[in-house]
Amino acid sequence: MIIAMNQTKIIAKILYYICFILSGGYLLTLVYSGLCLATGFSVSPYKDGKFLHINYPFTEQPFLNIENNYPYIVFSFLTVLISYGIFFWLSARVFKVFFQSTLFTKENITQLKRFYRYNIFIPLPLVVIASFFVEVESMIWGLVLIHFMLGIFCLFLANIFKQGATFAKRTRPIYIICPS
Repeated sequence: MIIAMNQTKIIAKILYYICFILSGGYLLTLVYSGLCLATGFSVSPYKDGKFLHINYPFTEQPFLNIENNYPYIVFSFLTVLISYGIFFWLSARVFKVFFQSTLFTKENITQLKRFYRYNIFIPLPLVVIASFFVEVESMIWGLVLIHFMLGIFCLFLANIFKQGATFAKRTRPIYIICPS
């Protein structure tokens, strides 16, 4: 049991850092792209202005290639960056739950709730709204289903954690002890 929990904590910590870095990458890309698009800094149109290169800072090297039309920029580019930035940030917070010394706490349940609410209630409305303005590929509907299933799974975990917290209140806190 101790070895399994130690393994869980190590994996959770690794995934926490990966998700945290991915979240930072998406959100920094969002900020940089937004500034470039708003100011024209480091943006190069190509193919008769139908597309844009957002270049690496202070270079002419393309960093991102996007269509040069407002609906695409808003719904297929900026919305994707912010929604996955938030998704990976929430994922990092969920993985952080699993390397805490006390699992069944109100704060940990809150992190699980945020994750399942986001995954159950945000992707579908975003994609439905986007579908009025841009073409939504069939693969995107599959991603919406995957997010929904992740949300449901995390809902189950949150309910298990609630029961664990209730049990812990009646007895004593439950600690996962792993040798360092």
